[in-house]
Amino acid sequence: MSAPTSRNRLEEEQSPYLRQHADNPVNWQPWDEQALEAARKRDVPIFLSIGYSACHWCHVMEEESFADDDIAEVLNENFVPIKVDREERPDVDSIYMTVCQLVRGQGGWPLSAWLTPESKPFFIGTYFPKEGQRGQPGFRNLLERISNSWTNEDDREEMEHRAEQWTDAAKDRLEETPDAADAGVGAEPPSSEVLETAADATVRSADHEFGGFGSGGPKFPQPSRLQVLARAYDRTGDEDYLEVFEHALDAMASGGLYDHVGGGFHRYCVDRDWTVPHFEKMLYDNAEIPRAFLAGYQLTGEDRYAEVVADTLTFVDRELRHDDGGFFSTLDAQSESPQTGEREEGAFYVWTPDEVEDVLGDETDAALFCKRYDITRSGNFEGRNQPNRVTPVSELTVGFDLEGSEVLKRLESSRTQLFEAREKRPRPNRDEKVLAGWNGLMITTYAEAALVLGDDDYAETAVDALEFVRDRLWDEDERRLSRRYKDDDVAIDGYLEDYAFLARGALDCYQATGDVDHLAFALELARVIEAEFWDEDRGTLYFTPESGESLVTRPQELGDQSTPSAAGVAVETLLALDEFAASEGSKVPRADGEAVDETFEDIAATVLETHADRIEANALEHATLCLATDRLRSGALEVTVAADALPTEWRDRFASRYFPDRLFALRPPTEDGLADWLDRLGLEDAPPIWAGREARDGEPTLYVCRDRTCSPPTHDAAEALEWLGEAEEDSGTGTATDAPF
Repeated sequence: MSAPTSRNRLEEEQSPYLRQHADNPVNWQPWDEQALEAARKRDVPIFLSIGYSACHWCHVMEEESFADDDIAEVLNENFVPIKVDREERPDVDSIYMTVCQLVRGQGGWPLSAWLTPESKPFFIGTYFPKEGQRGQPGFRNLLERISNSWTNEDDREEMEHRAEQWTDAAKDRLEETPDAADAGVGAEPPSSEVLETAADATVRSADHEFGGFGSGGPKFPQPSRLQVLARAYDRTGDEDYLEVFEHALDAMASGGLYDHVGGGFHRYCVDRDWTVPHFEKMLYDNAEIPRAFLAGYQLTGEDRYAEVVADTLTFVDRELRHDDGGFFSTLDAQSESPQTGEREEGAFYVWTPDEVEDVLGDETDAALFCKRYDITRSGNFEGRNQPNRVTPVSELTVGFDLEGSEVLKRLESSRTQLFEAREKRPRPNRDEKVLAGWNGLMITTYAEAALVLGDDDYAETAVDALEFVRDRLWDEDERRLSRRYKDDDVAIDGYLEDYAFLARGALDCYQATGDVDHLAFALELARVIEAEFWDEDRGTLYFTPESGESLVTRPQELGDQSTPSAAGVAVETLLALDEFAASEGSKVPRADGEAVDETFEDIAATVLETHADRIEANALEHATLCLATDRLRSGALEVTVAADALPTEWRDRFASRYFPDRLFALRPPTEDGLADWLDRLGLEDAPPIWAGREARDGEPTLYVCRDRTCSPPTHDAAEALEWLGEAEEDSGTGTATDAPF
C-alpha cells in the first residue's frame, strides 16, 4: 500500500473547497493523523494552506501555483502539503492565523504556513505569487529556499527555535488566562459602563461621511458593533449612537454590499463608499446583518429596515436552503461570464445600460432604473456596474415627471424583470456543506424575524433548520454535536461556536413557537458546553472540546471576527438559559466524571470576571462579550405567558419594541401541564421564571419581571408595558419616497 503522501487524497473529502484541489498535481493531504505522522516519519516540514471555497485569492494561487507541475514536484518531494478548509476547521485556522497576525501584523486567506513535523510554525504569510513581485518572493523560489534551509543543520536549528517562540506567542494570545483569575482572587466582571465604553469606541471608529467603520477600504459590515450601538442607545438615549447606527444601516442597504436585484448581502466592499463588493455571499453575514436591521426597525419603526430583512430572508430561502431545511454555507464570488465564457468575479451580478434596456424593452423604465441604481456607460466595476441605490425617489419624480407611487411601481417591475433575466445567467458555485454553528446564527435570525415582523412562516423555517441539524448532526446517545453535514456525510467534532450558536437558536425557536422541546435541546447543548468547554480551574470557555484533538495550543475565541465571539454568545446564552435551570444548578458531570454545582449564571459570570481586564481595555474588539456583560449587569426582561399559545397581540406589542434582553417564556396555563414540561426538561422543580405563574381566571395571563421585580399578573399587554414605562403609541414609520434608500 502506498504512503498517504504519495497521492492527492482530497477526492476522499466532502468539503467543496478541498475537492476543488483534488485534481491538483500537488499531493494534498487533509489535516489528519496520517498526514501529520507522515511529516514526522519523513522528517520534512508541513506546508499548510488554509482557505475556503468562495475565496478569490485562493483560486488565484491555485491557478498560478498549485496547478503547476514543477511547483507540485518541489512541494511533493520536500514537504507534506496539507490543505484545510477554514470553515470546517476554525480551530486550526485560529491558531495559525493568530501567528500570522502576530508576525506579519495582518492576516487573510489563503493562509500559507510552514510548520515543523510537530505542527509548530516557523514561516508564515498569505498569498504568494508564482513569480516574485513588489517585494514578495515567488512561491517556487520560497519553497526551494525553505527546503534548502531545512536540510542545513544551523538553519534548521534557527527554524525550530523560531517555531518554539511563535508557538509560545500563540499560546499566550489564545490559551492563557490571567493569573489572578486562575487563583480566583478578587475578580469581578467588567463594570456596567463597559457597554458605553464599547459604543463610544464604535462612534470614534465610524466613518461619518460614508457610513460604517474605518477611514478607508475595505469596508466590513461589523454587525456586532451595530448591536452595541443599538443597545447603548436603548440604555442611554445618546443620539450619537443612533445616528452612527442608522448611517451604517442606510449605507450598507444603499450601496453595493446589498444585492438590489436579488436580495442578500455580499461579504464586504473594497472601497470606502460601499460601491464595489467582494461578491461572495456568506451564510453568517446574511444571518447577522439582518439581525441588526431588525434592531433598527424596532428602534425607529422605519419600514425600510424591515423590507431589507424580508428581502434578505427571501434570498436565503431561495439560494442557501437545503430542501430538507438546513442552510448551505456560501455562494462563490466568481461565475462564468456570459460575454467571455471565463469565470470572473461578480459576473452574475453586474450590468451595463444596454443590458438593462434589452431586458426591460422600455427606454423610460431603463433610464429610470439606471438613474436610480447608478448604471452608467463608464461603469463602477471593470466597465460594468454593481447596482448602488444613489438617486432618491423624490428626485426621480421631478426628473421623469412621474408621481412617486408610479416611480416605485416601475422600479419594482423593472427589478423583477432583471431578476428573472439574471436567473438565466451561469450561477456562482454554492458550497453545500451545512455547518451547525452557522445554521444556529441563521435560525436565530429567522426566529427573531418571526417575532418582530409577525410572520409565522419565518418561525417554521427556523424550526425546520433546527430539526435538520438536530437530526443529522446531534448524537443524543453520546451527547455530541458534529460540525459539518454534506451529502449524508457527517464529520468533525463541534466547537464552542457550534454548541453556543445552536443553543441560542434553539432557545429562540422556543421563544418564537412556545415548543418546550426546543428549550430542552438548548438546555442539553448548554450542559455539554459546561462538560466539554468550561475549564473551572482557569475560569474560561475554550473553543475546542476537552475530549477533542490535541493541537499545539487550545484556543479561546473571545474577540469578534467575521462571526460573533463564540465565548460571548455562549455567555449570553448561558445567562438566558439559567432562568430555566437555576433552581437545580446544572449538575453536569465533567469529562473526568466529577460533578460540578455551578449554575449557568455562575459559569457566565466567571468567564466575564476572568477576562474583565481584557474586555475593558479593548471593548471594541470584544463587542459580544460587552453585550454579555450588559446582560449580566442588567438582567433579563422576563415575559412569562401562562397560556396554550402566545397571543398574537402580546407578541406584536412586545416584539415590535426594542427590548434587547427580552425573554419570552411561555408555559402551560395549569400546574398539571407544567409538571409534564418539567418532566420533559429533566427538572424536579419549576424554575423561578415559571413557578407560581399559572393562568388566572382561565384566561392567558402575562407576568413581566425585570431585575427580580415583577408586574401584577395581567390579561392586558398594554398594562404590562405601562408598568415597564413604555409608551403605548406605535413607533412612527418612514415613507418609501422619503427614505434614504
